[in-house]
Amino acid sequence: MTISLDSVTLSAGDETRQRVKRAFGRIAHFLWQMACNPLTAIGGAIVLVLMMVAIFAPWIAPFHPLVQDLNNALSPPSAAHWFGTDEFGRDIFSRLVYGSRITLYIVLLVSVTVGPLGLLLGVTAGYFGGKTDMVLMRVTDIFISFPSLVLALAFVAALGPGLEHVVIAITLTAWPPIARLARAETLSLRQADFISAVRLQGASPLRVLWRHIVPLCLPSVIIRITMNMAGIILTAAGLGFLGLGAQPPDPEWGAMISSGRTYMMECWWVATIPGLAILINSLAFNFLGDGLRDILDPRND
Repeated sequence: MTISLDSVTLSAGDETRQRVKRAFGRIAHFLWQMACNPLTAIGGAIVLVLMMVAIFAPWIAPFHPLVQDLNNALSPPSAAHWFGTDEFGRDIFSRLVYGSRITLYIVLLVSVTVGPLGLLLGVTAGYFGGKTDMVLMRVTDIFISFPSLVLALAFVAALGPGLEHVVIAITLTAWPPIARLARAETLSLRQADFISAVRLQGASPLRVLWRHIVPLCLPSVIIRITMNMAGIILTAAGLGFLGLGAQPPDPEWGAMISSGRTYMMECWWVATIPGLAILINSLAFNFLGDGLRDILDPRND
């Protein structure tokens, strides 16, 4: 009996093509589900626009965000300056465009950090229980007992102003809800029949957690992180408003509102337009997270 090498290669190639086709099919189905929900589609579109603006900021902004033109200070919106200028004559639209980079930097870095941290602590507490659960959850309760903005203020005051310190402070205040969620999911999974079967086959606790519990907790954690992004934007803007975030002359949205509040009665655009940018993007992340919850939650199938 002979086996053709060409047929084996062909079958392997067909299998690879089938996997790629199935992956693209799942992605297309996921995008179609998002498009079917109007609010989710709007939120996803705004977030996508925010990302494109941040990436192509040098080509989108008509002026440099730091260059001053005192002859045009506090100019109202016009054809030359779409959103007007601030007290130093800097183009507000250009500063908003470059400020999107700072906002996305904070949001993405905090999300990438708090996700694994909260997931690790939550599944560990939920799976092992006992003293491990008690210690980790008491620490979590301490962090949850303080309002996130107040706790972030305390951390930034201790670390000092600066963008990196803002990221650290928000990270330290944003992980407890994710840990609580991961723990609740793990408590409902650890007594499941398939987990008991895996244990009987000799799987170590690390393998059970990594291969079976963590993948099942991921959808809920991703949804929670997406919905937390709006809170991250607001907290970062609040710290910037108080002068504890990105330092002047960086075009951070909260700092722009802070500097423009002095002229708000006469020149409304200086503070109102950055505030609208924060509002619109916060709503967009909320809409996106709400849609992901409907799509990824297996109980909605």
